[in-house]
Amino acid sequence: AFGLSACAAPPPARPAEQPAAPSVEPIKIGALYGVTGGMSSIDAPGLNGMKLAAKQINAAGGLLGRPIELIAIDGKTDQTATTNAASEMINVHKVVAIGGLNDSTFALAAGPIAQKAGIPFVTAGATLPTLPEQIGDYFFMAPFGDDAQAYAIADYAIDDLGAKTAYMLVDQAYDFTTALAKFFKERFTSRGGSIVLEDIYRSGDTDFSAQIAKVKALNPQPDVLFISAVPSEAGITTKQFREAGLTAPIISGDGFDTTLIAEVAGENADNVFYSTHAGLDNPDPKVQAFVKAYTEEYGRPPENAFAALGYDTLNLIADAIKRAGSAEPKAIRDALAATKGFNAVTGQITYVDGQRKPDKTVSIIKVQDGKYSFVKEIKP
Repeated sequence: AFGLSACAAPPPARPAEQPAAPSVEPIKIGALYGVTGGMSSIDAPGLNGMKLAAKQINAAGGLLGRPIELIAIDGKTDQTATTNAASEMINVHKVVAIGGLNDSTFALAAGPIAQKAGIPFVTAGATLPTLPEQIGDYFFMAPFGDDAQAYAIADYAIDDLGAKTAYMLVDQAYDFTTALAKFFKERFTSRGGSIVLEDIYRSGDTDFSAQIAKVKALNPQPDVLFISAVPSEAGITTKQFREAGLTAPIISGDGFDTTLIAEVAGENADNVFYSTHAGLDNPDPKVQAFVKAYTEEYGRPPENAFAALGYDTLNLIADAIKRAGSAEPKAIRDALAATKGFNAVTGQITYVDGQRKPDKTVSIIKVQDGKYSFVKEIKP
């Protein structure tokens, strides 16, 4: 038996097992937006812009030989949810940087958490110009400040619309709306314009009849109606002012850069002008390349300039990681601070020494018959 066994054909050899490829640790970057709630019409496109940039970067080989992994958590347009999301990104997911948020009130809530943890935070669209100083040296702005966009729409009102008088309606609930109004008044009056009436409301209001009655009582009527609002009120204010027979141009800042003007105001969405970060029908090749890529990815064109800001924000962080040759937060922060001449969809980004707010051009958009069109760029 032993001999037979010894002479039997040996069992077939098992194929040699290939050693598993070493897993490459991704570079985790937070994408913090309020994709539900009042900021959803600008924050959801912003998150989509960041996702598109991440997909393109990974398709091109990632960063430092590693893929990007976006950690997206919904801040729900709520300060507590936003701060909790920032803490989770840092403490649980170990992100090396955070991008996102399009409103200054929420940036002021989340920014200090990242600052304390030593994690760079690039706001995609929060425009209060004092944010970097208020929060600290790990906080950067991808957009221009409210001073720039308020000056631009004031200049446009005077130079292109021929306005000499203005009415102001200001949401008192947000740092953004009050700052925008302050800078608009400063510029408009310094150039010889007159504010004939200032009025206020509180975010969430749905009936503007009392404010409208005061405007209708003015004689003569103001040349322009300046409404400082967040996106959730842009459509409803336009609708009610127009339904009341007030036909003067409505002007605002990037809080009006929302599809809600056309969706809510309908046939009354006309003679509206606002300042924002990019005109998506601007023929600039960089703008049109982004529009094409976004449309191919999501089956629709970018909803507003906040989609482009999200895209720019991640690309700006990625550029800093490349230049640093490191994904360590301190190295990323230092590379961000040294950014010079970064060509983004929404304009060139340079941080002057000691400052973390770029000096960019401002786009003016017109809404007429529910259609949004790029008018011009202004450098205030």
